[in-house]
Amino acid sequence: MEQLASNKIHDGQQQQFKHTSAVLNCEMVFSIFLPPQAAANKVPVLYWLSGLTCTDQNFVTKAGAQRYAAEHGIAIVCPDTSPRGDGVADDPECAWDFGLGAGFYVNATQAPWAAHYRMYDYVTKELPELISQNFAVDSSKTAISGHSMGGHGALTLALNNPKQYKSVSAFSPIVSPLNCPWGIKALSNYLGTDKSMWLAHDSCELIKTANTHIPMLVDQGSADDFLEEQLKTELLIQAGEASAYPMTVRYQDGYDHSYYFVSSFIGEHIAFHANNLK
Repeated sequence: MEQLASNKIHDGQQQQFKHTSAVLNCEMVFSIFLPPQAAANKVPVLYWLSGLTCTDQNFVTKAGAQRYAAEHGIAIVCPDTSPRGDGVADDPECAWDFGLGAGFYVNATQAPWAAHYRMYDYVTKELPELISQNFAVDSSKTAISGHSMGGHGALTLALNNPKQYKSVSAFSPIVSPLNCPWGIKALSNYLGTDKSMWLAHDSCELIKTANTHIPMLVDQGSADDFLEEQLKTELLIQAGEASAYPMTVRYQDGYDHSYYFVSSFIGEHIAFHANNLK
């Protein structure tokens, strides 16, 4: 690994690193916040997955999470949202909702995406191994959260790997990629047109067959411009009720899709995870 940056904040360290990813076949950048407690002991870790067009830095600079993570003694790892670099395929029309910055946290099976776009394995396997080997984190105490596309990623990765994560939360998540334009575009390109292959990446479908329930918190702004067409929060609520899956889904009045929304409630989310990471 190569360290790119290190800054003291709330008595902890906000750091950024670059490394070669064997899973993604390219160089990747991630950020990590180490709370002051990590100087003496291993600490629980929260993985944060960001949304479309984002990098590892959006959450770091806009969410204000370090204050709360320092209070609770939790590390936060922020991966990038897709593979990057020369030779990594991008949307042929350079659209912002697919390709670079839009990995959707799946393992692509279709050319040319399969050569690099394996964000599912990167987030659930390669990156956690790297973190546990190089930082003072307790990998037995892991949680996951995210925003928008990253909220989709957090929910689906947790539902697919309930033994790996103690809790999951999301802001403004894409809850059913099978039923929204962003999801249909991404999954059809990354996974092919056979929709049966998409089911493992749709939170609503996964909830229907979940045998293990992990604590789940979802916040959605009522003034979010993407709510009706792309996010469809009601489908998640319906799936949870039909399957008796315990979850807390909250509509926050007047909030939009931005990091103003995330920063307003990130303290509550970190407290939620801290309670489940004890």
